This record gives sequence, C-alpha cells and structure tokens, in this order.
Amino acid sequence: QVPLVESGGGLVQPGGSLKLSCAASGFTLDGYPIGWFRQAPGKERERVSCTSGTTGSTSYADSVKGRFTISRDNAARNTEYLQMNNLKPEDSAVYYCALSCILPYNYWGQGTQVTVSS
Repeated sequence: QVPLVESGGGLVQPGGSLKLSCAASGFTLDGYPIGWFRQAPGKERERVSCTSGTTGSTSYADSVKGRFTISRDNAARNTEYLQMNNLKPEDSAVYYCALSCILPYNYWGQGTQVTVSS
C-alpha cells in the first residue's frame, strides 16, 4: 500500500490553473519531507517542489517558480496541495508526490495526469 495518493489532475488550457492534492491515509504529514515530481513521456522524472520536514519551507524548480505554490491542510495535517497557475504545455506530465525530496524512491502512487493544451 502506497503511503500517498495524488488527485486533481485534468485537462486545462494554457494559462489556466489546477490544484493537485497529495493525501496521506492514516497519518499526518508532520515531520516528513514532501516532494512533488513530474514525468512527461520520454523524459526522466523531475522534482517540482520540496517541502522540508524539519523547517516546513518549500523550494521550487526554476521552471515552476512563481507559478506553483505549495500549501497544507492545517486542520487534518494529512494533505498537501500543489496550486499550479499560468500553466504551460510543457507542464504536461504525470504528477507524483513522495515522502522524500530525493530519488530513488520506491513507494510511488498512481500519480495524476496534467495535460495543458488548447
């Protein structure tokens, strides 16, 4: 059983927005580093963001900086969100979250497909 489940993907036009969710079942995300990754066809999986498990600060890949934002469900503390604005066709990929900011990682979920197209 994978620890995290992604959802919220879909088809959006360039310039549009999507909000992805990364949900833990049975535990909170407190203290865990959370990485968001994406993989487009024919390309390697790349990290989009990393939230530190100790400081809670988030860093972003240059390609998404200023457009993507991480937030947490402060009530249940078991969900992290990836708000994606001003989406571009090159953002199209399957998006994954992980209890790690580094690879390799062996507990991937199904991911959620994001397609940016007119």
